[in-house]
Amino acid sequence: MNRRGFTLLEVLLASLILGLGLTGILVSMSQAQKTMLGSTYLEAAQEVMDFGDMAYPLSDVKDPEQDLEVAETKASELWERISDIRLTRAQEEKFHGYTWEREWINKNDDEEIERLGGLHVVRVTVRWGDRFRGHGESESYVTFWRKPE
Repeated sequence: MNRRGFTLLEVLLASLILGLGLTGILVSMSQAQKTMLGSTYLEAAQEVMDFGDMAYPLSDVKDPEQDLEVAETKASELWERISDIRLTRAQEEKFHGYTWEREWINKNDDEEIERLGGLHVVRVTVRWGDRFRGHGESESYVTFWRKPE
């Protein structure tokens, strides 16, 4: 007996394997696109962190009570403090909705400041997205500052 062609079971099995493979590829592509988009936001957040650090350098702080904390500031305002050149339209769109803030974490804890050898704990936070609709994101880092002698 000589057989030609495939049985229905073989065709169904091949279709199932092909379908699983294509599903895996599509899921991977979707995740890659999501990661690329997220990295774009994080890259802009890093740039805004740099703007803030240049606009309000910790090395310029003399009195922590007055200068260590900086209220939430728009990225465009930070740029105006550090540059005489205006942002381009593309840059304005890129940094729209990004804000920078510096807060003094151990402000009212003299014991901790003493325990840390006079180091003041400072957190810098960059926020973006629509926080009012629950889509806000943020990135932050913690650093230390010591009063100059």
